[in-house]
Order: sequence, then structure tokens, then C-alpha cells
Amino acid sequence: MQRPEAWPRPHLGEGAPAAQAGGLAPPARAGEPAAPRLQEPSLYTIKAVFILDNDGHRLLAKYYDDTFPSMKEQMAFEKNVFNKTSRTDSEIAFFGGMTIVYKSSIDLFLYVVGSSHENELMLMSVLTCLFESLNHVLRKNVEKRWLLENMDGAFLVLDEIVDGGVILESDPQQVIQKVNFRADDSGLTEQSVAQVSLPRLILLLWSFLPWH
Repeated sequence: MQRPEAWPRPHLGEGAPAAQAGGLAPPARAGEPAAPRLQEPSLYTIKAVFILDNDGHRLLAKYYDDTFPSMKEQMAFEKNVFNKTSRTDSEIAFFGGMTIVYKSSIDLFLYVVGSSHENELMLMSVLTCLFESLNHVLRKNVEKRWLLENMDGAFLVLDEIVDGGVILESDPQQVIQKVNFRADDSGLTEQSVAQVSLPRLILLLWSFLPWH
């Protein structure tokens, strides 16, 4: 009895993406196109979140990968994004191979950046959660003055929504509960959360330097 033909064992590195996506695909027969390799799903969907004022100056920013490794590159990217989006009524932009969703509020522009293949609705859910959570923390005053006075609270909000590029939460009510719990657990009062810590103050001063 003839034994069934076994699939060849791949060499190191060969077929790795398919194996990670759920097993090796059978080899293509002669004359047939090779089966496409499935892309491994990733939780790391957010590249950056930043908030600019109505002059395009950075107020808050977090980058979650090395697409823009230096402060200079980040600032240049933010300036280009601001110039592209600040005078449009759209909520989605495609720039430099990335998908960007954004929202304006009085004198602020809020941005969430993902890769070109990310789902816009998922990115928008992060943006909406960020805005609604800040709206609560800032007592419905989502504007530059109140953001600067509550910068630590704003960073707490962002950290509850995205961690290392992974979306943790998209429900504003859950975010507010967790922020309040962290503030109570660390002994922070409402006044101390509203104060800008020294590293945040340095970052803010940096954003207003004349070469920007």
C-alpha cells in the first residue's frame, strides 16, 4: 500500500507567517499560484496620540513605535499633519502611509494615528473615548487653558485608553472610573492631579520654543 505523500518540513524561517496564523498552508501544485500567506494579527494598532493647540504646537503626545524615533521627527510630523487637517471639515486623513483620525474642540486638535491598514472606526472609537473622558476630567471645558491646568489627569486618561500601542478601553465611563481609582489609590487629590508636574512643564515649555 502506497503511503500518502507528506508535506515537506519547512526550513528555518520558511512558512513562519502561515504557521503563526494557524498552521502551514499546503504546497501549491505545479502550474497553480501559491496560496497567499495570512498576515499575523496584532494588538498593536495605535502608533501615536497627540493634542495640538490651534497654532499647531504640541500640548500632549505619546508615540508607541519607532516610526518617528526622535523629538525632531515627531514635531515635524505633527506640524505636517496639522497643516493638512486644520482647515478641513473631515475627520479622517491619510498621510505618509498612515491613517489619522482627528477632532477639534475650541482651540485644541486631538489626533489618533494608526497604520494605513487600520480600521478607521476602531481608531475613531479611541478618539471619541479620549475626547469624552477629557470632557469629564476638564468639566466640559476641552480647551487649551484647562488642559494645561489638568495635564497629569489628561495623561492618566490616555494611559487608561492606550498602553504601548494596545487599545485597553474605549468606554469613557470605564476610563473615568479607573482614573478616579488610580488617583484615590495614589493619594492624589483633585488639586494635585490638576497640577502640572515638572517633566510635563518642561515638555510644554519645549513646545513653545521659537524654532517650532
